Amino acid sequence: AAAGSELVDVVDDDDRVVGTVTRAEMRAGRLMHRAVFIAVVHPDGRLLVHRRSEAKDIWPGWWDLAVGGVVAAGEAYDSAARRELAEEVGVVGVDLEPLGGGRYVDASVALHGRCYRVVHPGPFRFDDGEVVEATWLTLDELLVAIGGGRYLPDSVALLVPLLTAE
Repeated sequence: AAAGSELVDVVDDDDRVVGTVTRAEMRAGRLMHRAVFIAVVHPDGRLLVHRRSEAKDIWPGWWDLAVGGVVAAGEAYDSAARRELAEEVGVVGVDLEPLGGGRYVDASVALHGRCYRVVHPGPFRFDDGEVVEATWLTLDELLVAIGGGRYLPDSVALLVPLLTAE
C-alpha cells in the first residue's frame, strides 16, 4: 500500500486512541499520532545518523539522528520500533533499551513519541529507499551538526536530551 493510505491511530493529549485515519489525513490535518525514535549506537559510542529520501512526506532530504517513524493503527510502540529497525536499516533480533519519550508539536507535526536505544555496529541495509546516506557521529559532533544543518526537530527535541543526560 502507498504510504499515504496506511492507517494511523489519532490520539489525545494523554496518548489515548480517539480515532483512526489514513497517514495522508493525519499529515494533512496535523493530527496527534504516535511515533517511535530509535538511537542506533555503535559499541564505541558513536551514533548512526542518516539523510532521508526526497520522497518522504515530511522533512524530505533532512538528516535524522533516529531510525523510526509513525506507529501503525493498533500497533504497540515496541512492535513499531522493531518494525522500523528492520525496514529502515535491516536490524532484527536486538534488545531495545527504552529511554523515555514525550509529546512534540510544531507547525508540521503533532505526536507522542517513545524513544529507544539499540547498540549495533552494522552492517546496515537501506532497502526501503527511505535512507539515502548514513554516517557515524560522536555526540559532540552531532550537537555541532544539529546547530548547522537540517535535522528533524522532533528527533532532536525528544531524543537528544535523553542521550545527553547520561
